[in-house]
Amino acid sequence: QVQLVESGGGLVQPGGSLRLSCAASGRLFSIYTMGWYRQAPGKERELVAEVTRSDHTNYADSVKGRFTISSNSAKTSINLQMNSLEPEDTAVYYCSCRTYGMEEYWGQGTQVTVSS
Repeated sequence: QVQLVESGGGLVQPGGSLRLSCAASGRLFSIYTMGWYRQAPGKERELVAEVTRSDHTNYADSVKGRFTISSNSAKTSINLQMNSLEPEDTAVYYCSCRTYGMEEYWGQGTQVTVSS
């Protein structure tokens, strides 16, 4: 099993920045990818960004050039630096990981609200 604990999030004005962090514990050696998803009210959960153990990254088109995902050298935590935030980025952001055995784990979610 893997446990994920998120931190960061909150309220920010349009054009502002926020940083989300996620720390993993448990069967860390089994993790293949870690990433961030988000879910806005009335919408499906969508991938925001992910990073593999080999540091390959993947971003949603809507956040390319604004968001940056990074991981520590031990691949036990990830950060999501979010710049130039827009009201459309308002959502609950979830940390997720997938193991080599194709198991998925989720954090509890953290609210990001972009509003003036």
